[in-house]
Amino acid sequence: MGVSSSPITELLRQWSDGDSTAHEKLVPLVYDELRRLARQCLSGRHQNYTLQSTALVHEAYLRLVGNSSIEWNDRLHFFAVAAQLMRNILVDHARMKSAKKRGGQCVTLVLDESIQFSNERELDLVSLDDALKGLAALDERQSRIVELRFFSGFSIDETSQALEISPATVKREWATAKLWLLREMSRSAQA
Repeated sequence: MGVSSSPITELLRQWSDGDSTAHEKLVPLVYDELRRLARQCLSGRHQNYTLQSTALVHEAYLRLVGNSSIEWNDRLHFFAVAAQLMRNILVDHARMKSAKKRGGQCVTLVLDESIQFSNERELDLVSLDDALKGLAALDERQSRIVELRFFSGFSIDETSQALEISPATVKREWATAKLWLLREMSRSAQA
């Protein structure tokens, strides 16, 4: 996902400018990438998890289309917002399932090998979301970095471009955020 003046960026700008047909033209151009994001968000999910990547993409896209107040900067911005919506949908789904079971199984995700929060690869999505909210209260930018790297699958350079900070800053804050989240999630698991 590079940043350039692409047909996607142009359609996003038209959509931001009020062109009601731009989002319809956008669908075929972004659908495969949205599916990839959804698969990444769902990768390694718990065996009993019922939400599928197609449903996740459609729900996220409906929320994107329904939010006409977003001023789209470029394709990275679009995919970052889409990934954030997918995260919210997954967390809402996990909380709903957990509430139905009153203490039942929470949804777990398996982290990509390159992320490695710990030696244990399965994460409780609800705990991760709670920890990310705590991190956002302390450092919004670190929380966004985690969101872009983990949920969007952005590279260091893409994250750097999306947040308009240097790649070195992304690397440093990514490492710090991972350690903070690991500590918080370990505390939560022990409680």
